[in-house]
Amino acid sequence: MKTNEKITAVWPGRSYPRGANWDGEGVNFALFSQHATKVELCLFDETGRHERQRITLQERTDDVWHCYLPEARPGLAYGYRVHGPYKPEEGHRFNPHKLLVDPYAKDLVGQLRWGDALYGYTVGSKREDLSFDRRDSAALMPKGRVLETAFTWGDDRRPSVPWQDMVIYEMHVRGFTMTHPEVPPQLRGTYAGLGCAPVVDYLKRLGVTTVELLPVHSFLNDRHLAEKGLRNYWGYNSLAFFAPETRYSASGKVKEFKTMVKTLHSAGIEVILDVVYNHTCEGNQLGPTLSMRGVDNSAYYIVNGDNRRYYDDFTGCGNTVNLEHPRALQLVMDSLRYWVEEMHVDGFRFDLASALAREAGKVENLGGFFDAIRQDPTLNRVKLIAEPWDLGHGGYQVGNFPLGWAEWNDRYRDGMRGYWKGDGGVIGEVAQRLTGSQDLYGWSGKRPHASINFVTAHDGFTLHDLVSYNDKHNEANGEDNRDGSSHNISWNCGVEGATDDPAILALRERQKRNLLATLLLSQGVPMLLAGDERGHTQGGNNNVYCQDNALGWLDWTATPESEALSAFVERVIALRRAHPSFRRRNFFQGRPIGNDTVKDVCWLKPDGTEMTPDDWNDGNARCLAMLMSGNGIADRGARGEALRDDDFLLLFNAHHDPIPFTLPHGKDGTWQLRLDTAVEPEAVAAEADAAAPPRAIAWTDAAYPLQDRSLVLLSRAGAA
Repeated sequence: MKTNEKITAVWPGRSYPRGANWDGEGVNFALFSQHATKVELCLFDETGRHERQRITLQERTDDVWHCYLPEARPGLAYGYRVHGPYKPEEGHRFNPHKLLVDPYAKDLVGQLRWGDALYGYTVGSKREDLSFDRRDSAALMPKGRVLETAFTWGDDRRPSVPWQDMVIYEMHVRGFTMTHPEVPPQLRGTYAGLGCAPVVDYLKRLGVTTVELLPVHSFLNDRHLAEKGLRNYWGYNSLAFFAPETRYSASGKVKEFKTMVKTLHSAGIEVILDVVYNHTCEGNQLGPTLSMRGVDNSAYYIVNGDNRRYYDDFTGCGNTVNLEHPRALQLVMDSLRYWVEEMHVDGFRFDLASALAREAGKVENLGGFFDAIRQDPTLNRVKLIAEPWDLGHGGYQVGNFPLGWAEWNDRYRDGMRGYWKGDGGVIGEVAQRLTGSQDLYGWSGKRPHASINFVTAHDGFTLHDLVSYNDKHNEANGEDNRDGSSHNISWNCGVEGATDDPAILALRERQKRNLLATLLLSQGVPMLLAGDERGHTQGGNNNVYCQDNALGWLDWTATPESEALSAFVERVIALRRAHPSFRRRNFFQGRPIGNDTVKDVCWLKPDGTEMTPDDWNDGNARCLAMLMSGNGIADRGARGEALRDDDFLLLFNAHHDPIPFTLPHGKDGTWQLRLDTAVEPEAVAAEADAAAPPRAIAWTDAAYPLQDRSLVLLSRAGAA
């Protein structure tokens, strides 16, 4: 069918699957709307600019409106106009003058252009529920596009990295490659750029097993940002849960995303998506009518029980998706399955996941959403990670998500930041987080990998800024520095921001090494923020959600400091990968395991003696050691073999003075120095050579000279 020809045949079609689906002969269209009185399918030319035809859907099955167009082909652009009551006080906001994006659209054509015609009410009226806007919004709207989903996956296989072996790398598709000198200019900032050889080689060399991509679902720039000349950079503003964001595509084709996934899989790297199902870009009652609001507002969103004109907002973004409604729940489940089955992704990180658990306004950990995932044969086999909080009452649920879920552990973040900042009274917290947070996850039968450990993430300071700023500096966002968190648990090492003081610069580099080594040597799953291994700075801005520019993009300029820090991270990740002691599947038991005569983990004071309860309560203590027995790994290998390793001793000193640390003895064997963050960057880079043997330290030495604000790793051969 040519794009300027009209459809002449309209068949009844089927109510499932939802969306616009090409079956090789024609296209089936299906849209759920419980309260609509009429649905029109609007067909456009391939550019999406000119409406060619409207087809009234005559078939309605179980509140799903549907038809089949045997003459339709992939590439056809379309949208919907949905008729029904405009009664905001009853939760209904139908307006057929507003063209709507299909919630199941798998591809979009065109970009949204902001204008007052996008709103269902007359902008500027005192009460949006008392006005009704009759202007047509089609010219301002993106349109759905019928997709040919066929793709040659060949022998693509998911890497299926065991949880305990994962090293997650949180990254932004666009920002990661925008200034990369080895990525072709036409591919920078795109899926193709992320899948090109220099980027993949870098990730492999670093030791990353899993990339976690900030949102790639199609999203919008907020109007207030557009009016300031800014853009929504992070993408937590979803419009379509099935369509990849087109601004990240060099080719404009959905298959570019698939090619990226296939390429990363070939390198053994998993792909996890940061997904936003808790809210959409339509905002509160004063927001635009773009998709679900106009399709069936009261079915897709949680409306307030006392006044249905308003929404229950547990997300801080104006609305909350109503997963208590079976069709809204089905939308999310179908989207998740689509990304796994059609796009081959390996898992998901759920933004504000507590909002997905709410039933009757309360967080129910075993509610319908989690039950649906647990029984789903596709989704219960992929990686599931929760951001275990939302902004509503009772939304903080760290440690409470069901079995099968891992969680971002902000207790880890705050504990490690506070310790290396020099706060007192936190060594007990540090010990819990180092050992996998059994206090948070062990009670429910989970294992250490339930804890996704992180020190920094996209939301907040970068690692460089964490050790360079006491306060946020978000003036570039145009909100008078009111946005972003003020609780950063950061320390500028003596000067706010940039400095040429060599002592402060050296201390900052050491603090970075301290935090990175702690993260990578802790039990649980480490998550690195892209660029931290290169000292990326955002100039003290801890909320670059609207900075799609050099402030938010990763700076690939090579400096001695960036190269040394990157080499340090490679070395520590290699240590983690080589030794099961840092990748335990089970929690420590605090007692001898098997035939060993020492505990699987033991905590020591600087004099070499074991910590007592009083020592843990010492608010002045900032130095301790963690001794792990190589024979105390109560794990089995892939073939059932008992795992053995060297003994490891981790020394921590967050004090501003050096502290001599008496090394434990009682076994034959000499301690070997594996890591000392007090070593200068150039020396660290040189020692990263695998051929360089570690330096031996006999336990008969009086004590190890543990420098101020430093971490040391020692090892000795375990018993056979």
